[in-house]
Amino acid sequence: MLGFVGQFQHSLDVKGRLILPAKFRPEFERGGHLSPNTEGCIALWTPGEFARQSEERLEQSRNGGALERQQVRYWAANSSDVEFDKQGRFALPAAIRDYGRLTGDVLIVGALDHIELWNPATYAEQVNAAEEIFKQGSN
Repeated sequence: MLGFVGQFQHSLDVKGRLILPAKFRPEFERGGHLSPNTEGCIALWTPGEFARQSEERLEQSRNGGALERQQVRYWAANSSDVEFDKQGRFALPAAIRDYGRLTGDVLIVGALDHIELWNPATYAEQVNAAEEIFKQGSN
């Protein structure tokens, strides 16, 4: 599919699990990968996209300086594999939940080549502010 679009809201359960919307599940039959992402959200990658991201970050690390190596190190250390149960639930490790400030409701947002998991308040601060810029178009 790769063309994740739309947004959904679900809540974390008491075990720190989240339900992946049925629309997105076919791409994750072989599992997925969570990683910290920019602007304070969490990225959920398909296995193929995670491999591509890993290659890109490895290249950044090899060609960059200490700052790039630290960023790649942080990303890799805080990424994790996920498996989905029959209901489409998956567990979010505590470190991932902390990074994304995910505690109750979670926005699940399609971002074309991956899915983003957002704290609704963070999403409002980071993304909704871009609405006016989007309306103006690119001149």
